[in-house]
Amino acid sequence: QVQLVESGGGLVQAGGSLRLSCAASGNIFSIGFMSWYRQAPGKQRDLVATITSTGSTNYADSVKGRFTISRDNAKNTVYLQMNSLKPEDTAVYYCKAYVRTSDAYDMDYWGKGTLVTVSS
Repeated sequence: QVQLVESGGGLVQAGGSLRLSCAASGNIFSIGFMSWYRQAPGKQRDLVATITSTGSTNYADSVKGRFTISRDNAKNTVYLQMNSLKPEDTAVYYCKAYVRTSDAYDMDYWGKGTLVTVSS
């Protein structure tokens, strides 16, 4: 059993910053890709950023230069630093991790999400 728990969401004014965290726990042998997605009301869930186990990153065009993804492998945690926030960044943010469990199963796990609201 693997659990991902996000934290750090909240209400912020446009131009402000937030830092999201997502901690993985449970029956973990190793973690590969870790990603952040977001889903605005009435819209599909979109990829925001991805980081590999060795630290290579990739971002959606809409957040490049404003958001930074990072991870702490010792803590099985991924972060999303969000700067210069815009009202259109308002969404529920989810983390996803590709986990190899201690009994050698590989699969994606999702957190339950954390709400980010950016006021204009």
